[in-house]
Amino acid sequence: MDFGVVLQTDPPARDVIAGMKAAEDNGFRYGWTFDSTVLWQEPFVIYSQVLAATDDLIVGPMVTNPSTRDWSVLASLFATLNDMFGNRTVCGIGRGDSARRVIGRKPASLATLGEAMAVVKGLAEGREVIHHGTPVRIPWVRDGKLEMWMAAYGPRALKLVGEQADGFILQTADPDIARWTIGSVRDAAVAAGRDPEAITMCVAAPAYVGDDLAHQRDNLRWFGGMVGNHVADLVARYGDSGAVPKALTDYIKDREGYDYAHHGKAGNRSTDFVPDSIVDRFCLVGPASAHVERLRELRELGVDNFALYLMHDDKDKTLAAYGNEIIPQT
Repeated sequence: MDFGVVLQTDPPARDVIAGMKAAEDNGFRYGWTFDSTVLWQEPFVIYSQVLAATDDLIVGPMVTNPSTRDWSVLASLFATLNDMFGNRTVCGIGRGDSARRVIGRKPASLATLGEAMAVVKGLAEGREVIHHGTPVRIPWVRDGKLEMWMAAYGPRALKLVGEQADGFILQTADPDIARWTIGSVRDAAVAAGRDPEAITMCVAAPAYVGDDLAHQRDNLRWFGGMVGNHVADLVARYGDSGAVPKALTDYIKDREGYDYAHHGKAGNRSTDFVPDSIVDRFCLVGPASAHVERLRELRELGVDNFALYLMHDDKDKTLAAYGNEIIPQT
């Protein structure tokens, strides 16, 4: 299993760069950031510095979207970094949540997302594509490569992952949800004539190593609220039974809205509805041995990559525990 760390691009940027360097030193292969440029600083500026400060780390957004930048701009950003540092980027992408909602816009449609993935990948890899009805190619791309990893929860989105994406990002470490979503992606890949084993399966979730479970849960409760935003969209589309498992839908019944000013931050009052049981299922908490046990379970379900959201009050200890104890055992 490969490991990545996910950071927010809070100022000062030098702390993000130092955090990514520390992650690589602890055995992490991927460095991810949020991409919501009103809430945080522009990540692609920071990626250049991260790539310069590290040796082999692969960097990218978790996740960008097809709407806040023109697809040619997004492709050129990745292609430029790859040309400078040797194909060390990956594009995590989804419909758009915080980046869109904080500017008063709705997430993109799946049709738009699917088209964007094809155009961005094609341009970043030097191929000609049709963009805005016009044939376009970036002429200076040399041996470019860009994998597109798509974040998804619902049946239609999972189908699109299986049909088109190079990787699948599941933003929860719940084994039951992982089993259902990975199975759906693989089924869609087979139906589309693709090799399901060629799709990287990535679980992204917060992890906090320690013994004070109550404190850990309070620090990570924000994640259940973030996931709840996507689940609320699913319930609006599919209802609260049938197509989407109750493991995802039941816990949002007491959700009363969401304040994006505190998105992804401990203490977000918009996440008070999230019970301890959801934190325990969606995140990794407890001593290092509990993390190893959960990661081995996820690996047996087909997870190739674990991306650790490092947003709590004891980041250094958790990062070191992963480097010294957890990664070597998984």
